[in-house]
Parts: sequence; structure tokens; C-alpha cells
Amino acid sequence: DQRDAVTFLLARMEQANAETRPWSVVERLHAGEHPVAVFRDLRAMTCDDLAAAVGVEPAVIAAIEAFEQEGGIRLLLAIARVLQVDLDDLVPWQDDHEPT
Repeated sequence: DQRDAVTFLLARMEQANAETRPWSVVERLHAGEHPVAVFRDLRAMTCDDLAAAVGVEPAVIAAIEAFEQEGGIRLLLAIARVLQVDLDDLVPWQDDHEPT
């Protein structure tokens, strides 16, 4: 059932990272929000902050968060480092959004 699946994913996240995450993060990810936006908010960063930290325009971060583009592997690795998450944490949970 759906609740068990979410609980399993939360346990997997906690096991992969030493950091525990608030339930609100799991809820937002499960609701289909882009992980970059969720973890950026968790780190109390703005789009501009994250963009500056990884060396891109804020519009690039906004496009990734809006599922308008996927972003290259190097960009996602840089984002993961800044947000202090694993690269696989930035993969959306749902496949409802097709990049253009």
C-alpha cells in the first residue's frame, strides 16, 4: 500500500544518509515536487543562492525544479554537493513529468 511504500523509501533515505529528514520532506517528495526544490528549501536556500553556489543562472535551477529540463550529470552532481545529498536523492520519485 502507498503508506508502506513511502515508509520504505524514507527508511532507504535514512539508511543511505546519516542525516534524518523531516516527514515534511517525504510528503513533498511523495506529492511529486522536484527533489532539488525540496532539498533547497530544507537547506534554507533560495533559487538564486543555489544557482550562485553551482555557477549557473537562477533560470536553470528554476527550469529543473519545474521539470522543464533534467540538467546534466555534472550540474546535478554540483547541486547534490551543495545541498549535501546523494545524487540519487535528486531523482524525482514519480515519473509524471516529462522533460522537454
